Amino acid sequence: MAKHDATGRQPKYLRIAAALKDAIASGEYGPGDRLPGESDLMAAYGVARMTARQAFGVLQAEGLAEARKGAGVFVREFRVGIRRRGIQRLAVEVWGAGGSIWAADGKGRDPQVEVLGVTREPAPAAVAAALGLAAGAPACVRRRRFLFEGRAVMLATSYLDAALVAGTPITEPDTGPGGIYARLAEIGHEPTRFREEIRSRMPGAEEAVALGLAAGTPVVLICRTALTADGRAVEVNEMVLDSSAYVLEYEFDAP
Repeated sequence: MAKHDATGRQPKYLRIAAALKDAIASGEYGPGDRLPGESDLMAAYGVARMTARQAFGVLQAEGLAEARKGAGVFVREFRVGIRRRGIQRLAVEVWGAGGSIWAADGKGRDPQVEVLGVTREPAPAAVAAALGLAAGAPACVRRRRFLFEGRAVMLATSYLDAALVAGTPITEPDTGPGGIYARLAEIGHEPTRFREEIRSRMPGAEEAVALGLAAGTPVVLICRTALTADGRAVEVNEMVLDSSAYVLEYEFDAP
């Protein structure tokens, strides 16, 4: 519900923000265009500098604009570079043949994968429960950051039973062709079914820095559990996606 002052009118900064949003919606200012400066708004609306800043703050909080140090405030560009096909990318024909499920998203434009660490540490309670581990049991934890055309777009943390994958390339930075799932198949624990849960929220401070997110950019959270034919969970993968970089696509037959 819109705020109003004692006279029943919206505060000036909200009226200015609404005018700027209308100008963006009409195409007067397109993606990447510089918006009028604080001084311009002060002159046009007869307001103080703080009021102009508050108006810009509304646009930034809503993800419509971003401030560039020393340059001004610009209409935010939503660059959709990645179409994540949630079902096709996990087909055994991809990783079973040595391919990367991440490369499938880029359609020939392979993402760069930064391995941030491979550690052995106690599994978080929810992860331990999903993997069928005792509380505090060790997990092999693989943390990665994915970049697409030089831009960070996703953080991913995989958890696996440390005892199950001990001595395999899964505990090394480079897991080899086909990645984690191909290595699990080699030790007799091939994933045959996947479950994904999706939600969204605003990023934490560390996530915003790691992904280079502009103010007002939410993230998409995907938690995937990989299961074997007998129903054993062999991996839990928690992913944090830059919402401005991804389209999530799911195609499936009617049950």
